[in-house]
Amino acid sequence: MLAEINVEKTMASQGSIFNLNIRFCSEEKFVVLFGPSGSGKTLTMQCIAGLITPDSGRIVLKDHVLYDSETNVNVPARHRRIGYVFQDYALFPHLTVFDNIGFGLRRNWRRALSEADKQRVESFLEIFEISHLAGNFPFDLSGGQKQRVALARALIRKPDFLLLDEPFSALDTMLRVRMREELQRIRELFDIAAIMITHDPEDIGAFAETLVTYDTGRVVEVRSCMKTR
Repeated sequence: MLAEINVEKTMASQGSIFNLNIRFCSEEKFVVLFGPSGSGKTLTMQCIAGLITPDSGRIVLKDHVLYDSETNVNVPARHRRIGYVFQDYALFPHLTVFDNIGFGLRRNWRRALSEADKQRVESFLEIFEISHLAGNFPFDLSGGQKQRVALARALIRKPDFLLLDEPFSALDTMLRVRMREELQRIRELFDIAAIMITHDPEDIGAFAETLVTYDTGRVVEVRSCMKTR
């Protein structure tokens, strides 16, 4: 089983309460979470990444138990071997493209990258075809360029799993088509399992091997899409 997600979490904000109670499993390498805004998809992703601790449940990725409330397992986010691409990409505005990508390799933020790490960043710049942007800052980049930087930063530490929170939502229609193709290329190159959040049926057709449909904090359907791909 590549992914086993069983999460319960209650969140309170401005007098309202949201209850997340979801369960799904997948043996496939690309899981798509689909459903209306506010249904709990991003909250699920944050629990998987270790950014939020569930109230109870169990999270297992590639046979590694990351969280289990019954056995008091809660692996810190930095040790979960997960790459996370946020919806707004969350690039550091004061760092260049080179330094954004290399940030995850730093053992100490005061210490410069080793020569080996610098070479690794340079190789990722080439893989993602953004070497010419190495000295640019995020405000100089287009939406597609920001996405490539965010993907490179997420993958440079060789994670076991990649989390993608609506990676195409900020892009126009034509650029979405190009970046879907780019993501397919990158995914095949790195051979990495992924979980993606989307509202776009086109993303389901392009990526979903397991489709998990959400509604108001619950999973209403889990469907394998492999036979239709």
